[in-house]
Amino acid sequence: MMAAPLIELADLTFSYPGVQSPILDRINLTLQQQQQLGLIGPNGCGKTTLFHCMMGLLKPQSGSIRFKGKEMLNAGDFFTLRKEIGLLFQDADDQLFSPTVIEDVAFGPLNLGASPKAALEASHQTLTELGLDHLEQRVTHHLSGGEKKLVSLATILAMKPRGLFLDEPTNNLDPETRERLIDIIAGLGLGHIIISHDYDFLAATCVDLAGMEAGRIVAADHSALHTHHHLHPHGSHPHEHGDH
Repeated sequence: MMAAPLIELADLTFSYPGVQSPILDRINLTLQQQQQLGLIGPNGCGKTTLFHCMMGLLKPQSGSIRFKGKEMLNAGDFFTLRKEIGLLFQDADDQLFSPTVIEDVAFGPLNLGASPKAALEASHQTLTELGLDHLEQRVTHHLSGGEKKLVSLATILAMKPRGLFLDEPTNNLDPETRERLIDIIAGLGLGHIIISHDYDFLAATCVDLAGMEAGRIVAADHSALHTHHHLHPHGSHPHEHGDH
C-alpha cells in the first residue's frame, strides 16, 4: 500500500485583510514522503505565505491541508505537523532568539517535551554533525550571516524532522557556505520543498520543480533538474537567470 503524501493541498485560498486579490488562489499541490521539490516564482507571488499556511502560522479562507493523509483542522493538528516538518525562515534573525547557539538549538527539542539534558545532548549532536560545535557558546546575534543560516538549520534538524520547508536558504550566503548547505541537504535524504531564485542550488538539491505566479501553481516540471556549467561574468558567485 502506497504511503499517504507528506503534504497535500486542495484548493487552498488565502487573502490578507484589506487586500482585494487573494495572495493564494485555489492552490493544489502534493509532496510525497521522500519527494524533493523546488518552488520558483517572482517576489510577491505568495510562496512564503504558502509555507506559513502549510505550517499553520496563517489560516486559509478555504481549501484543505492534509499531512500524511490527515486533514489539519485545529492548532493541535498543526502542532503534530510542526513536530515532523521543519521550516527554515527566509531571515535567520526570525529563527534565532536565544542568548547562545546551544540554547537556540535546544529550544525545539525542549518544546517537543525533551528533558533539558536530552535537549542539550540532541543539540550538541546536531551541531557536531554539521561541523558547528565550535559555535555552541557563541552569542547568536554576533554570528556571521552564513553561520546564522547554518545554525537556523541546526535548530530544525535537532527535532529530527521527517520533512523540510526551506525559504530562500541561499539568500546572502557566501559561495563556501552555499556549498556546505548543498552538501548538508543532499545528505539528509528528507522530503522537502525549497523556495529559491537560485536555479543551480535547486538543481543540486531537488528532483522536481514547480512554478508559482500570482497565487497559483502555473507550471510543474517533473523531469530531472540539472546544473549547468558555463562561462559567466559572475564566475562562481550565485547569480540569477531569466525565465526557464
